[in-house]
Amino acid sequence: MAEGNLSVVSEFVLLGLCWSWDMQVLLLLIFFTLYLLIVSGNIAIMVLIIIDTHLHSPMYFLLANLSFVDIWLCSVTTPKMITDFVRENKTISFGGCMCQVLFVHLFGGGEMVLLVVMAYDRYVAICKPLHYSTIMNLQKCIGLVATSWTIGFVHAMSQMFVIMRLPFCGPREIDSFFCDIPLVIKLACIDSYNLGILMNADSGVPAMTCFILLLISYTYILLTVHQSSKTGASRALSTCTAHITVVVLFFGPCIFIYVWPLSITWVDKFLAVFYSVFTPLLNPAIYTLRNKEIRNAIRRFRSYYVHSKGDM
Repeated sequence: MAEGNLSVVSEFVLLGLCWSWDMQVLLLLIFFTLYLLIVSGNIAIMVLIIIDTHLHSPMYFLLANLSFVDIWLCSVTTPKMITDFVRENKTISFGGCMCQVLFVHLFGGGEMVLLVVMAYDRYVAICKPLHYSTIMNLQKCIGLVATSWTIGFVHAMSQMFVIMRLPFCGPREIDSFFCDIPLVIKLACIDSYNLGILMNADSGVPAMTCFILLLISYTYILLTVHQSSKTGASRALSTCTAHITVVVLFFGPCIFIYVWPLSITWVDKFLAVFYSVFTPLLNPAIYTLRNKEIRNAIRRFRSYYVHSKGDM
């Protein structure tokens, strides 16, 4: 194709999740409710950890950061998806599309590393309990969280460096509800097969590295727990089970999107929704329902609130 025939694409068309108007109205109500639950639930966890001194420990410091990342991860795509349900022309500007790509991989990459950090925290707490307070001090925790943000930023910028240099001349339809690397690359005016493999590797290698590290960590932890006393083992196993559940729910869709793509449109859309909406929703539910200390903190907050109302 001659360079003179190329036209600059200023916006993309998002085909969304479905075509039926009635179904879109139903999905609007469902996802708007879910988004409110995600934001309020994760904010509640952050506030509870900040105000309750019993939760001022490395584990809950990392959990508060996970909730913060989850709020932003779902906010990159969900509000746009919700508003598009009531719009006939579901378009997104080129700049908006690039921003979605950037922030999805920034927060997604950061969360991957953060989950590894949380596994390391549980490893130290269970396998080296006498040295826990020394190893996982506040300075170390802040450094590990900063590392997760740095790796997420570097990963996102590596994606942007490539995609911003691609020529786009049409078609401009993206068969999803948000912009993501595999879908956007297909619209480039070049042979994108090899580039798609390269970009999937750029996402897949960090994802698989983190996933393998998590598997090794939790396997070692569970082996250590198996040899411990029943009381300590029960508590540690409960905590680790919650963490493992989050890891599987988060990494499962990522692996099938970036590492082992199925190339089935409805499956890709389901995995994208699960990755960007349901995982941030399930994280606070899993950590609060399975965590005794969080439940106790909620009771203390309720008790304090009731007494404060009674004194007024």
